[in-house]
Amino acid sequence: MGHVIAIDVGGTHLRVAAYSSNNQAPFKHQRIKTHAPNEEVFERMTALIDAVWPGDVDAIGVSSPGPLDSRTGVVMSTPNIKEWKNFPLTANLMKRFGVPTFLDNDANLAGLAEWEFGAGRGHHDVLYLTVSTGIGGGVILGDRLLQGHHGLAAELGHVIVAVDGPVCGCGFRGHLEAFSSGTAIERHVAEQLAAGRKSTLTGKPSARKIAEAAEDGDELGREAYARAGEYLGIGVANYLHIFDPSIVILGGGVSKSGPLLFEPFEASLRKHVFHPRYLDGLVIAQAELGDDAGLLGAMALARLKIQS
Repeated sequence: MGHVIAIDVGGTHLRVAAYSSNNQAPFKHQRIKTHAPNEEVFERMTALIDAVWPGDVDAIGVSSPGPLDSRTGVVMSTPNIKEWKNFPLTANLMKRFGVPTFLDNDANLAGLAEWEFGAGRGHHDVLYLTVSTGIGGGVILGDRLLQGHHGLAAELGHVIVAVDGPVCGCGFRGHLEAFSSGTAIERHVAEQLAAGRKSTLTGKPSARKIAEAAEDGDELGREAYARAGEYLGIGVANYLHIFDPSIVILGGGVSKSGPLLFEPFEASLRKHVFHPRYLDGLVIAQAELGDDAGLLGAMALARLKIQS
């Protein structure tokens, strides 16, 4: 196998790396801001690819926020790149570079990377959740990435956990993301403060500030994380019933809040799983790959596709 190019499309940064055969570390890597005045994101991406191009490339893999169709390689929309509306990303890259190109959701590919290189090594059925500004997910079943008929599978943050719950960032009510994401934690605290709730917190604090206050004993901060953990447990119980994984991997900034989130999450999970057999041998782990998960997932996708 020759080289593969991996692309990680973020709202803030674009990262592109070149990998040699069976090597987890890139031998060339470039990062720039995603946006610049008077320059389209796609043109910035192709310039980065040119900068790392090694000459003999077998495939390109792309990790991008969605929603997107991994089967056709079309980004249907993404909040931070307004010009990508039904944008045929893989077709445009194949036309420009002449090699097979593959696209998938950033959370799916982070899950793929954690399975192959991170916390999920040695497992065959993996559930990955990133709990950050929003909530995304990826699922490995029988050593295969779950993509679904339209390439839209594993939108785990948009599972409904309370029909009449708060409005999610996507516009629908009651999604897990509307309860357990960093944005949801911040919104809950801000609403309680605006209603006159007593707290050491003021204004519209960040999820990190809320966690710090909670660790110092602030009741509202602890309540906000307990609420997030409770609903995260409900969501993961549902996923266990559907996918029956051997490991649940949690990534993203909110997952780093430790017992504030994990204690109510695990209690809720035990409460809501409908049979204890689902918990037998279940590993709950934190993600290991950090910011490299997107690139590694895109690289793994390209390698898997050209090998299949």
